[in-house]
Amino acid sequence: MAGRLLARGMVAGCIAAALAFVFARIFGEPQVDLAIAFEATRHAAEAAHTHMQEAEPVSRATQASYGLLTAVVLYGTAFGGIFSLVFAYAYGRLNAWSPRALALLLAGAGFVAFVLVPDLKYPPNPPAVGVPATLAFRTITYFVMIGLSVSVGAIATLIGQKISQSKGAWTGSLWGVGLFIALIAAIQTAMPDVNEVPAGFPAVVLWRFREASIGMQLVLWSSMGLLFGTLAQRLLTPKAH
Repeated sequence: MAGRLLARGMVAGCIAAALAFVFARIFGEPQVDLAIAFEATRHAAEAAHTHMQEAEPVSRATQASYGLLTAVVLYGTAFGGIFSLVFAYAYGRLNAWSPRALALLLAGAGFVAFVLVPDLKYPPNPPAVGVPATLAFRTITYFVMIGLSVSVGAIATLIGQKISQSKGAWTGSLWGVGLFIALIAAIQTAMPDVNEVPAGFPAVVLWRFREASIGMQLVLWSSMGLLFGTLAQRLLTPKAH
């Protein structure tokens, strides 16, 4: 059964990734082009010299089409497989939830833990934003934030379940959510800030790029939850005779 769920999770992730790619092409790539234009204008002389001497390893057209599609599909398929395994583990312990409801719940939790919380502290940036020398530091802090977010989510869930056993599901859920918010707020306050937006960079471009980035992730996770929930429902729910 786990293998059948895994296959369905990867399929759902792949389809969801294709939908996220369409969203990114429509809303995200125009902001990337504007950011690249800003960078080229700011460093016109240097950029012109570099382009005369060196050809781009990967063209911008390839990056925005096949490159983006490949990256998104691999990302979605991988997370779809992981998502299905987490679902299989949770479904065996939460049979009160229907497969569709549980899939949506897990997709929402995954979006919050893997995307929303890290992006609130370290939001994605378009080209021309960020100092190359701090790339390693920014990457490490971002993945640390993801790890802490997932860990705090697991702790809050366990504590909420313990409280639910004595105080009821509603009270346990409120305690779990409140504990998660409080711990994440404390962690994000303690984590170092990164402020590397260059002077003169268009605020609208930055804002819309970040909107598109989080919107792309929202499309991916919500579509994956809906698609996988439907596939799992058909697999796990006995057919009426």
